[in-house]
Amino acid sequence: MENPEQNKAFPVSWDQFHRDARALAWRLSGQGEWQAIVCITRGGLVPAAIVARELGIRMIETVCIASYHNYENQGSLHVIKPIDPKVIGLEGGDGNGVLVIDDLVDTGKTARVVREMLPKAHFATVYAKPMGRPLVDTFVTEVSQDTWIYFPWDMGWQFQPPLNKNTAG
Repeated sequence: MENPEQNKAFPVSWDQFHRDARALAWRLSGQGEWQAIVCITRGGLVPAAIVARELGIRMIETVCIASYHNYENQGSLHVIKPIDPKVIGLEGGDGNGVLVIDDLVDTGKTARVVREMLPKAHFATVYAKPMGRPLVDTFVTEVSQDTWIYFPWDMGWQFQPPLNKNTAG
């Protein structure tokens, strides 16, 4: 199900994603006294759990925003569940002391919506594409805009064809 506009595939295994999420936690350690994590669902759930464990953060909230449809095209944004007012109310209600976690920043549309909700929050993603990169404060790996990341929760165990179609098996 590769997006026709995306011509590079980047499959990520569970092991690799876990290492990258721990690397994100390592980069975030010492950057602030985080009172809460807001993870952007669904992609932010797994890295938020790993970061919360590594940094000892107990308060985890979600903001549910749908932006991809059919796992291919990024469409219009829809806030399914807003952030709990108790979390928004921390440290003056502007996001100060809140860590926002997502798996990927792509075009930055989702990050902009959440940034409006929490303007002083610290935004962190495991992966970043150039268009969205200015909207995050911390990330681990940058990939090109034309790369489609296949996350481990979206894949099953199956044969992967070689990049070169002329390669005989």
